[in-house]
Amino acid sequence: MTNRPALPRPPGPIIDEGKCTGCTICITVCPDQTLSLLHGKAVVSGARCLACAHCRAICPTQAITVPGLEPAPLFQTFVPDNRYLPPGQGDTAQLVRLMLSRRSCRNYTDRAPDQTLLEELVRIGTTAPSGTNSQGWTFTILPHRPAVEVLGNLVGAYFDRLNRLAANPLLRNLLRLIGRPALSNYYHHYQQTIAQGLREWRKQGRDRLFHGAPAAIIVGSRPGASCPKEDALLATGNILLAAHTLGLASCLIGFAVAAMAKDQQIQQALGIPGEEGIHAVIALGYPAEPYQRFTGRKPVTPRFFTG
Repeated sequence: MTNRPALPRPPGPIIDEGKCTGCTICITVCPDQTLSLLHGKAVVSGARCLACAHCRAICPTQAITVPGLEPAPLFQTFVPDNRYLPPGQGDTAQLVRLMLSRRSCRNYTDRAPDQTLLEELVRIGTTAPSGTNSQGWTFTILPHRPAVEVLGNLVGAYFDRLNRLAANPLLRNLLRLIGRPALSNYYHHYQQTIAQGLREWRKQGRDRLFHGAPAAIIVGSRPGASCPKEDALLATGNILLAAHTLGLASCLIGFAVAAMAKDQQIQQALGIPGEEGIHAVIALGYPAEPYQRFTGRKPVTPRFFTG
């Protein structure tokens, strides 16, 4: 692992001595051994704190607070049930039904989602776990179709340049011979399809990148997280599922992520700092696809290692 400057965290827990019963349950769940027992009361004795708030969540007498953290996200479009759901008490059948019902949508209506709804999705994204509880993810909302088209045109310009490079047989073969086959692979697998898509966009207005989606969310990460890509993709998964329950359809746009990874001017044009990594671009809108049933999944055989 590379050394990264740590992301700023809220201050550590505060323990109300009058409420603490000395049950020690908070000490058992602290991942950084920040808490200990002194004179029959829990105290903060360690210098490290992940700000995970496990101690707050498990304290039976509500003796612990963690400044700087919202106890639960605040929502405007629905009323959340803020009661903790113990393991084994969720509805697995309905959870799997939701997962199987979400589709990658490539046909949207012209109706743009309300900005409040898009903000709700970001808050839902932040309920995902993150490495060392860094929560180093970032979210950039493109709230309407003109903003999505700005990104689409920037991505299209990048692939125009890439297509011109890939069309040079001398260049791509030379790179392949020195062990850099990426341009040759791109030429054989994607160049013609992308060139056709760009022609259709410019001549017919057909959007084969964002599929006409009227909004999008870009999920990135600030420097300093221990596993930024994984964190961002976990948050993205939450957004995809939540969007379905809120009446929205979604689609991950991998070509936009690939373009932004190679051309930092794209994210800078959108006001995203250059030091941020971009890990997912989610097209969002109201679906114009009336699905009736689930699709299938390829059979999977898990591997067991028994030692």
